[in-house]
Amino acid sequence: MMKGMRFKYLLLTLGMIVLGLLSRKTDVCTIDFVKMYVGDVLWAAMVYFGCRFLFVRMSRSVSFGVALVFSYLVEISQLYHAPWIDAIRGTTLGGLVLGFGFSWSDLVCYTVGVLLGVVLDVLLVWKRK
Repeated sequence: MMKGMRFKYLLLTLGMIVLGLLSRKTDVCTIDFVKMYVGDVLWAAMVYFGCRFLFVRMSRSVSFGVALVFSYLVEISQLYHAPWIDAIRGTTLGGLVLGFGFSWSDLVCYTVGVLLGVVLDVLLVWKRK
């Protein structure tokens, strides 16, 4: 049972990654609002599902808290600029994971994204037949 749940969370994590990357491509979406905010919402939902994947027995509420704190810490870390961390941010993967510059709106997007993850978790993953 846990193996099946872990697989579902893996698929949801990967799905959020794909949707998030697509939201940033200029030829896929031309709406500025979507390009500016939806990627951050999906990133936070990905963090939530990644947390559920790694800790499948963790309660939904604890997963919510862990994902939200992790997301906030990543955003707050963007206030720190040292050559070594900016070099990591300069890579494609480092930029996608760590971001580049602090923004208050990202904290709102992360809150919405983790909440979206919880809602999808309830609707898709735990639905009983």
